[in-house]
Amino acid sequence: MPLDRDGPGALSRNERLILSLIRRRGPMPRAALAQLTGLSAQSITNLTRKLMMAGYLDAGAVVRGKVGQPSTPLALAPDGAWFLGLKIGRRLVELALVDFAGRVRMHRQEVYAHPTPDRVLAFARQGLDTMTASLDPGQRARLMGLGVATPYRLWDWGQEMADWLDHDLQAELSRSLPVPIFVENDATTACGAELIFGKTDLPRDFIHIYIAHFAGGGIVLDGALRHGPTRNAGALGSMPIPVMGAQGGQLLEKASVSALEALIGRSLPPDDSGWDVPAGIESEWADQAGRALAFVALSAVALVDLPLVVIDGAVPPATRARLAQATRAALEGMPTAGIDRPQVIEGSLGRSARILGAAGLPLAHFFQPDGALD
Repeated sequence: MPLDRDGPGALSRNERLILSLIRRRGPMPRAALAQLTGLSAQSITNLTRKLMMAGYLDAGAVVRGKVGQPSTPLALAPDGAWFLGLKIGRRLVELALVDFAGRVRMHRQEVYAHPTPDRVLAFARQGLDTMTASLDPGQRARLMGLGVATPYRLWDWGQEMADWLDHDLQAELSRSLPVPIFVENDATTACGAELIFGKTDLPRDFIHIYIAHFAGGGIVLDGALRHGPTRNAGALGSMPIPVMGAQGGQLLEKASVSALEALIGRSLPPDDSGWDVPAGIESEWADQAGRALAFVALSAVALVDLPLVVIDGAVPPATRARLAQATRAALEGMPTAGIDRPQVIEGSLGRSARILGAAGLPLAHFFQPDGALD
């Protein structure tokens, strides 16, 4: 049965720490885990034995031929737990079944002009029935929950979205699924996915900017993803930016796929293979977006002394690289007296960040060291 981290059978913090280290760094022997955690070799042996008996870890082939005793790398057992993720976007809704190793086992999506509660619920219910039916009884017993990544205040997107104002999506979904349901801002989950599933070494303080139909972000301080009192911290797309000769606007008006679509006069498909933006127009958009992103990045640095900006998005890797480079170039031309320019790097998950982050919500609750997206 799924574990309740607050009840009998819950994993200890050290057990969850071991799992998170292997998730982040890949298979590793007990000696490496002892060094990273500061726990004794005997403690690591006892804890990993328990995790193997519970079905969360697998032992790999013994590594021989190196100095010292042969070692056995420990890896996450893919069938150790299962997670569902639902991502609601401006043009696309996605549902995924993710295993304990972070691999997407099943994926469904639907494109629409705009999301409505009825359409999203119909898609989700049908997909949830299909995905849960694909699991055998033992796997279903290890289904830990559903995470939902959705923009907050969907009703602010236009009159056609007004039905979301009084709609309780979590309550509706709970009638279809007998597991915990977690809801979080979609850009926040993209940042959380980078923390859980990304392979880049990250400092304890940084901001994560995600460029999709609109721009959003997440903020990490002291190694923890910060949510704020209304769980809307890191709403970088709403941050005001200056515009020469005008009152200014918000980041999402410049650094977003919707702004690029306005330049080319048509919608772009939700996949990299259909991305066919003329090079000149994409370069113009990236330069404009880079200036806006640099302003937001430097503002964040001035407020909370961040050394790093991670830029990711629902765009092809080459476009993401162009945005990061444009941001670095814009930062070089900005005044920084009294503060240090942050490093700007690309995120590692691209289009999969938000759906992985959604599935990461129940994963984090049960298996991350502090039960959170960090």
